[in-house]
Amino acid sequence: MLYEVNPKSHFPAMKYSFPKEKSIIVSLGGSCFSKPHGLDVEYLQKFVTAIRGYVGQGYRFIIVTGGGMVCRVYQDAARQMGKPTNVDLDWVGIASTKLNAHLLRAAMSDIAHPEVIEDPTNPPEISAPVAFGSGYRPGNSSDHDAVLLAVHYGAAALINMGSADHVYNVDPKMNVNAQKIPELNWAQYAAIVPQEWQPGMNAPFDPVAAKAAEEHGLAVLITNGRDLLNFEKLISGQEGEGTLIHL
Repeated sequence: MLYEVNPKSHFPAMKYSFPKEKSIIVSLGGSCFSKPHGLDVEYLQKFVTAIRGYVGQGYRFIIVTGGGMVCRVYQDAARQMGKPTNVDLDWVGIASTKLNAHLLRAAMSDIAHPEVIEDPTNPPEISAPVAFGSGYRPGNSSDHDAVLLAVHYGAAALINMGSADHVYNVDPKMNVNAQKIPELNWAQYAAIVPQEWQPGMNAPFDPVAAKAAEEHGLAVLITNGRDLLNFEKLISGQEGEGTLIHL
């Protein structure tokens, strides 16, 4: 059963406060910085500038990157050349997340942890204000790795920056009458999205990651990662757009 939404309901803007003494975990979807044939360097430059600005104010970040167009291109190539299993395709995707993480870490090397965190089950001690993580093992997306890092470091919350500006009761690409959901719990979210992971699947937050977040009592903010002004509003405690998922 889909999560029911009253179409006449008023959806108030979301407001969330992030304490500076705790790291903010960002799951940065590859869709945010992908173009049909490459990287959106202009977006990445703006994202780096925004993170640097908040570091200057005392905030700390752990940013886990997705694969984006690099992932799609290589997975499609693998399918054209053979019959890869889902595990094979996941390994290709994981490699793309590492490439993206190293790219961003290099762009912020003066304030970033010197290595990309590849194993979220055994993460290092971090003294730098910014650290970058990537995919780890097949069977889920980098969202799941972000959850594990959030739990390990006792993060204030996790911001999922992707192509979705909210969670909807139905896929808005398939139904023009889809309704935004400003807030819901993990059980309600599970009723909306597929429950099985597939390489390259498109969901606001991957189902394996969602189960882990629920298990650990973690709150996740779903927001449009392309809208950096909205991202800055959320970080600074102003009213912003997105969906809050919690217990």
